[in-house]
Amino acid sequence: MAVHDDSKNVPGKTSDGWSWGSVILILGLVAFCAPTMKFVIEQSWTGEEGAHGPIVLATGIWLLLRRWKEARPFVSTSSTPLVCLLLAIFIPLQIFARITQIVELEGYLMYATVLIVLYSIIGLEAIRRLWFPLFYLAFIFPPPESIIALATVPMKIWLSEAAIGFLQLFDYPIGGEGVRIYIGQYELLVAAACSGINSIISLSAISLFYIYMRHQADWRYAFLLVFLIVPVALVANFFRVLILILLTFHAGEAAAQGFLHNFAGIAMFGIALLTIFAADEVLKPVWDRYIIKSKVSD
Repeated sequence: MAVHDDSKNVPGKTSDGWSWGSVILILGLVAFCAPTMKFVIEQSWTGEEGAHGPIVLATGIWLLLRRWKEARPFVSTSSTPLVCLLLAIFIPLQIFARITQIVELEGYLMYATVLIVLYSIIGLEAIRRLWFPLFYLAFIFPPPESIIALATVPMKIWLSEAAIGFLQLFDYPIGGEGVRIYIGQYELLVAAACSGINSIISLSAISLFYIYMRHQADWRYAFLLVFLIVPVALVANFFRVLILILLTFHAGEAAAQGFLHNFAGIAMFGIALLTIFAADEVLKPVWDRYIIKSKVSD
């Protein structure tokens, strides 16, 4: 006996059950967000600090579609006055950020606008079911410059002092002051790109995706792996700075600041990512044994 689905023929609805108003709202949102995304791609994704953006966008959309089947039964209506109020606040702010071309602020304001529209279409409970893909997609935007400056200063100083102290053990003619390093006749400046913040952001995004896909059922162990991201990124950047200092001293400043500078960053990021994977392989059996022993003792 065939069952006829009348929901597909409801006036004002698409064949998938969406209202035409929601479809129009989504199309308008896409048109509204397109200039901001173009700005983010040109200003952030073309540099080292945003190279992970395309990967996060592709994997984030894939994960969002994957989790949608679970969230769809919880779709509900939302408060129209609240949505209108929030849009009245965030849309003018985003327009202001677009006019002033503050890419970091514009990206996150656009992201907030997307969440508001999503809330208006599917409701809060469905959004809660999609919390990780939505959080993960925020990594496509560069963090605010003020936060980067605040975070990188202590990292740059620590990396400078650690590299200087290590090479002094091998009698290299090296010294430094703050983020400046003097070796032989050369003077180097530990920039934000070498401080670890870029690696932390990129490594956090890719590692969070890996951890979520593999260990989402065990949130305590997932948090353990997340805590490893920052120290692993800092150690990787320590070796990056070390390599660049040695290249400058032995091969000259031109060699260290050319192709090898970018290659060192890519290589250290790859090593840091593999370190997270290796740590997972080593720690997971130990963690499982600890959990089993805890259950037995209880």
